[in-house]
Amino acid sequence: MTISAKSSGAWGNKVMVIVDSSKADDPANDFNLTVYQDNPTPDEDPVQVEAYENLSMNPASPEYVQTVINTSSKYITVTVNPANSNQIAGYSQSAPITLGGPLLGANQRKFRININNDGYRTVDLTTALSGADLSDLAVIRGAIQTTIRAMTPLRESTPAGAYTVTVTVEATNMLRITSGNTSAGSKVEVVAAGDPLENAAGALRLGKRNSGTEVYGAAAMRPQNTAADDFFFLGDDTVAGAVSAVQPGSDGTLPINDNDYANALSWLDTVRDVSLIAVPGIGSSAVADAGMNYCRNRPLSDCFYIADMDRDDISLEDALQYRDDINTPNSYGAVYFPWLKALDPTGLSSEPISVPPSGYVAGMYSQIDAKRGVWKAPAGTEAVLGGAVGLVTDLTDIQQGNLNKHKKSVCVIRKFPGSGIVLWGARTLSSDPEYKYIPVRRMAIMMRVSIYNGIQWTVFEPNDEELWSQIRLNIGSFMMTLFRQGAFQGSTPSQAFFVKCDSETTTQADIDLGIVNVLVGFAPLKPAEFVVVKISQKAGQN
Repeated sequence: MTISAKSSGAWGNKVMVIVDSSKADDPANDFNLTVYQDNPTPDEDPVQVEAYENLSMNPASPEYVQTVINTSSKYITVTVNPANSNQIAGYSQSAPITLGGPLLGANQRKFRININNDGYRTVDLTTALSGADLSDLAVIRGAIQTTIRAMTPLRESTPAGAYTVTVTVEATNMLRITSGNTSAGSKVEVVAAGDPLENAAGALRLGKRNSGTEVYGAAAMRPQNTAADDFFFLGDDTVAGAVSAVQPGSDGTLPINDNDYANALSWLDTVRDVSLIAVPGIGSSAVADAGMNYCRNRPLSDCFYIADMDRDDISLEDALQYRDDINTPNSYGAVYFPWLKALDPTGLSSEPISVPPSGYVAGMYSQIDAKRGVWKAPAGTEAVLGGAVGLVTDLTDIQQGNLNKHKKSVCVIRKFPGSGIVLWGARTLSSDPEYKYIPVRRMAIMMRVSIYNGIQWTVFEPNDEELWSQIRLNIGSFMMTLFRQGAFQGSTPSQAFFVKCDSETTTQADIDLGIVNVLVGFAPLKPAEFVVVKISQKAGQN
């Protein structure tokens, strides 16, 4: 069995596990696995992060270790070697039997048995023990073996030979009934007969309820128990004893300059269902430039970039300089200032630590999208950043105004009494008045992607008026749904949007090239940034 960290990286070298079968409910067959992680506090014991009980090595078991761990664990994965042949023939062994006189009463001739999950059935020893010496354990052994071997399986799926059991007398006068099949699912289970007066299982001490032991075929496949006061270290253990191989985790070659981060964006080229991109904590204007341009230059221009400033950008002057260093601003990105303060999740610091805002911002985008729609600006008193406990820099209204006077705007995060820490800006870095606001650009992205995906059925259809009419109907229905949800300006559909697909948008030259052109326009909602209140007072009147 191989235990690996859930994901790549050197962090997995600090994960460890303990394997212990002694505390399982069925210690003869199952085992417990406990996951620990290095304690961030020096000289402190590792921290238990997960615990799994009564795991099985049998793939047919609902507690199969590979299924349970890989479904539930946040730290590790388990792979059971399919070539593992450490399987045995399952058996049921009695507790020690006291000799000296008849071992069975006058009517005690029956018990029930389940071999390889074929189903419980009655073993009747009446005929086999007729006139036999009931004080001779060897005689009883032979009677049990003869009777079971005479049975035939109930199920077609029961392995051939399962009922060709072997019954032996082990040391200290223990009876052992061993299945005739060797496999992970091999087992022999004994329980009492239906009539207590006829029950032979108790007298022969067979079955778990009579202090017997039952070992299944997969039991031998279990990993060895961890030594007392010890761990199995993932990626950092010694190859000895139960550990046959170790592969340390690695963080790989860490990025060393802006180009490394910029070049990494191309790894997203084949990912279609991404809409927000951020590189948390990398507060470089060059990386922000690269991120925004990447979003714009994707085939569908279907992403929006959320940029952080640098950790050391803590003043208004720092923010202004960062903004000025953006060389190729466009509407496919926004930058947020300042960094946030949050509790240290590692516990190393008792004081709040500085964290980049982009992750919080992306989460707020998603929350607003789900609650209000992508056309709603991800800002305002409802855009409270849960988990943040403070700001690295508190700005005033005037300072925020200075960040928005330039054609390249900065989205500010503010803290207000009664509201908390909120996003208080919704502008892109573009000077284009049509796409100055984040919700307008993201609305256009959403519509472009949705319409593109929604009209793929048109490919290879005859390119004529009938197709154009169907396209107008298809897209018009989509736009009408958005209109009813309040996504556009205008009180009527004609004021809110239009869909044009006809001989003007698709000329004969386009038809000859296999192209159909669709023109979609919409009246976007733009956020109210300023509330103006005029107050006058009448003077000189009684």
